[in-house]
Amino acid sequence: MGLRIIKPDTNIDFMGKRVVAMIASILVLALGLGAVIYNGGLNYGIDFAGGINIQVKFARDVEVREISQALRGQGLPEIRVQELGLDRANEYLLRISALDVNAEEMRDRIGTVLSENMTVDSTIQRLEMVGPKVGADLKNKALQALFYAVLFISIYISGRFEQRWMTAGIMAAGLLTGLYVLGLLALPLAYLVLSALLITLGLCWYLRLNYALGAVVALIHDVLITVGIFALLGKEFDLTTVAALLTIIGYSLNDTIIIYDRIRENLRSKNAPPLFQTINRSVNQTLSRTLLTSGTTLMVVLCLIILGGGVIHDFALALLIGILVGTYSSIFVAGSLLLGIGPTPENEPEEEAVQAA
Repeated sequence: MGLRIIKPDTNIDFMGKRVVAMIASILVLALGLGAVIYNGGLNYGIDFAGGINIQVKFARDVEVREISQALRGQGLPEIRVQELGLDRANEYLLRISALDVNAEEMRDRIGTVLSENMTVDSTIQRLEMVGPKVGADLKNKALQALFYAVLFISIYISGRFEQRWMTAGIMAAGLLTGLYVLGLLALPLAYLVLSALLITLGLCWYLRLNYALGAVVALIHDVLITVGIFALLGKEFDLTTVAALLTIIGYSLNDTIIIYDRIRENLRSKNAPPLFQTINRSVNQTLSRTLLTSGTTLMVVLCLIILGGGVIHDFALALLIGILVGTYSSIFVAGSLLLGIGPTPENEPEEEAVQAA
C-alpha cells in the first residue's frame, strides 16, 4: 500500500469553491497584466534585450553591495551584480545593459574602475556580448518554444488521452492552415502566436475535445500567472525563465492528466454520480498523490532558492510559482472548466463526433 497523507474518506467540496477560485484567478491575471502594461512590457534580461555579461574573480570574499557601490556613478547603464558558484569561489557576474560598445574597451573600463574603487585584486575571467539582433532572435525562438509546447501537447492529448487520433489530425491540419494564412499577413510573431493559441482553443471547442481544451486552458493560465507575478516583482525575463516555464508546462500537464484520468474512470462506473460529485470525488481520490508530488518537488525547489546562489534564483523562483499555480489550476481551473463544458463522450465514433461538431 502506498503512502497516503489524506484519509480515504476525505470529501472536500472543491467544486463548491470554484467561483471563489475563478475570481482569485481573474484578479491575479489582471494584476499581472496591469503590471506588464504599467511597466511598458516585460523586464527583459540581457539574453533578450542585449547587453554584456562580465565574470569577475576577486582575491577574497567581497559583498555584492561593495561591488555595486564601486561601479555606481560610472555611467554604466542598469548594472546588476550576482554571486556565482559556491562559497569562497569569490566569483561574480556583472550584467550591463549597454549596447553598441566595444568589448575590449568595456573590459578595460571595468578593470580600471574595480582596481581604483576596491581594495581587493580582481581578474576578469569572461566577457560576453549579446547584440540587439541576437537578443531579438532569442526572444522570438523562446516565444516559439512556448507556443509549440502548448500546441503539440494539445494535439497529443486529443489523440492519445481522448483516443481520437483522426480528430487530432483534423485539428492539426486546421491549425497549420490557419497559421499559413496568418503568416501571409506578415503579422508580428507575438500576434501570430496569440492568434494560433486562439485557433487551437477554438478547434478544441468545435471538435469537442473537452479534456484537451481544459488542459490547454490550465497550461495557459499557469504560464500567464507566472509571467504576471514576475512582472509584479520586477524580475528579469530571460532564457532561464523560459526554461522554467517549459518545465512548469510539463509539470502542470502531468497533474491535470492524473485528475482527468480518474474522472474518466469514475464516469465509466454504472452508478456514477452527477458530474459535480464525480469531479469532487476524483480530486479527493488523487489529493494525496497531488500533495506528495507537489510537496517533495517544492522541497527541492526551496533548496535551490536558498542554497543555489543568485544565478539560478530566478529560475527556481519561477518553478516555485509554477508548481503552486499548476497544482491549484489542475484542481480548480481544469476541473471547473470540465464541469462547465462536460466531458468528452466515451466510445463516440470519430466520424460521428466530427459530423456532430
